[in-house]
Amino acid sequence: MADNEYQDYRTKGDRGKMGGDQGLVFGIGKGAGTSGSQDGAALGVNAYLWRGALDTLAFMPLASADPFGGVIITDWYQPPTAGGERFKATAYILGRQLRADGIRVSIFRQVQQNGQWVDASVSQTTTGEIENKVLARARELRAQTASQ
Repeated sequence: MADNEYQDYRTKGDRGKMGGDQGLVFGIGKGAGTSGSQDGAALGVNAYLWRGALDTLAFMPLASADPFGGVIITDWYQPPTAGGERFKATAYILGRQLRADGIRVSIFRQVQQNGQWVDASVSQTTTGEIENKVLARARELRAQTASQ
């Protein structure tokens, strides 16, 4: 597999995706949920945060995704430009409302030492930046849905 295969989720085929060409879409759009609510009634968590997290982490291979529990786990991703270093992420969608405290992301980092992967620290700034990107994408998705 090419190193840049995961750079663009639209070109990686069905690997790491649930639901076909559009990816996983639950509860977003007109008529979502049982009462026409747009807050992700079909999911156990906020649909915009869920989709925002999937979109933000799409460059990493998806290991598992639980839309009802709100947990997304990626597999290890080694950036093409960072030899000897790899990353893994877990995103937790914490509720049904689109709020800044509704997403929690954990980033794991390993570096290669003497031929073995060893855990390394990750800056809190990095984790915060990823959470902010998820929130920004979720807000963008909500704005797109509202304008339809």
